[in-house]
Amino acid sequence: MFLTKLKINPAKRASRELLASPERMHAAVLGCFPPGEHADDSGRTLWRLDQRRKVEFSLLMVSPREPDCGGFVESYGWLPGESTRTASYEPLLDGLKMGQRWRFRLSANPVHAVKDPAHPAARGKRVGHVTAGQQFDWLLARAARNGFSMGTVDEPTALVDSRELLRFKKKPTDKREVTVLRASYSGVLQVTDIDALRHALCHGIGPAKSYGCGLLTLAPLN
Repeated sequence: MFLTKLKINPAKRASRELLASPERMHAAVLGCFPPGEHADDSGRTLWRLDQRRKVEFSLLMVSPREPDCGGFVESYGWLPGESTRTASYEPLLDGLKMGQRWRFRLSANPVHAVKDPAHPAARGKRVGHVTAGQQFDWLLARAARNGFSMGTVDEPTALVDSRELLRFKKKPTDKREVTVLRASYSGVLQVTDIDALRHALCHGIGPAKSYGCGLLTLAPLN
């Protein structure tokens, strides 16, 4: 697995169009790999757009194959040497230990299934959690199965620090828009299941992974 950070130059018109459309960003991410080589048993390609201040945008990407970012940098980046950095993800994955505490960031699509009483056997329609409390409870309920804890219900070590509703069309000619509710989480987690956390880091958490949701990243506390 590989971790890549790409700096985006918002002064470019193409970059502004990219930043405004999760569908364009998804296509640009896939364009860094040969067709069909963005997922395997070890993991799948996940991405997240991070913003610092108004003009600092970075695309973070985790992938089972090392990406070729030349085309991306030429279209959306700054100078080649300043726009991209790729490193092996294996040292972090192999270095996970029970009880470790890490700072984390996650952008996710917190949803729940609402069943139709007329069709009780059906899976139900995905509906987004709207409030920050609901969105935090969504992640708290999934923490253990993904190999970590975030303090306690009464004293959590994480929070929802931003929320946004994305509306976009897959194609300009589409009449209907795609709607994705995206929540960003940050804080401190503790490792409770190494294999489960590795799976979460490589395969993502929750739905809408094609649209910038699901990527969990870790950083040392210090």
